[in-house]
Amino acid sequence: MSGTSTAKQAELHRMVMDKHVCPYGLKSKHLLNKHGFEVDDHWLTTREETDAFKEKHGVSTTPQAFIGGERIGGYDELREYFGESRPDKQETSYRPVLAIFATALLIGLAISWMAFGTVLTVRMPELFVATAMCLLGLQKLQDVESFSTMFLNYDLLARRWVPYGYLYPFGETLAGVLMIAGALIWLAAPIALFIGTVGAISVFRAVYVEKRELKCACVGGNSNVPLGFVSLTENLIMMLMGLWMPIRMYLLGG
Repeated sequence: MSGTSTAKQAELHRMVMDKHVCPYGLKSKHLLNKHGFEVDDHWLTTREETDAFKEKHGVSTTPQAFIGGERIGGYDELREYFGESRPDKQETSYRPVLAIFATALLIGLAISWMAFGTVLTVRMPELFVATAMCLLGLQKLQDVESFSTMFLNYDLLARRWVPYGYLYPFGETLAGVLMIAGALIWLAAPIALFIGTVGAISVFRAVYVEKRELKCACVGGNSNVPLGFVSLTENLIMMLMGLWMPIRMYLLGG
């Protein structure tokens, strides 16, 4: 049996310093290993060493990967070399809001199980929606200024009264927290009904009447979530919560 290695070989030059280990270098090494390459891993341990490497190879960034003596490039170029899509930060996607809804559903199920010993309760859907409101509100509260700016692109009330864009994240989060607690529903329900109704009308007009292609501020002012059906559904659900919670609490005995 031959002892000669038949593994594919690659060479990688990446920054590994006392105070900085390049994350893209680690990703590049993992990507090469994933595709069956043994990596000759060269560490650039000082700024001087890094600058000398860049000058020698005529590149402006590290890491740099070489396969068969040919320079492939950095992490993005490696992904392209292996036929993997390069991440596009400007690409619109529903992934952020779907991740929030999925997490909110799991939290709602967990709370229902903890509190009632089962997930088959009337409270579970309420907990799901209320938790989603809190998570969406939290996303907006991270940068209220950016949220309010994006919000002004389509919200009818914010266009008439700009401070509404700054108040919205606080109202959404407060209503969600109160609905999870089942407390002060006389306050939480009108907030949810109001912002949900205004939001639904605004989204419907912008998307389905004016036919505008916009990004939704629902997960914060720096998101690439397209304004459309998901945004409209979010607002309609808030409207339903605003109507349902007082009915259940006061007419159906809480």
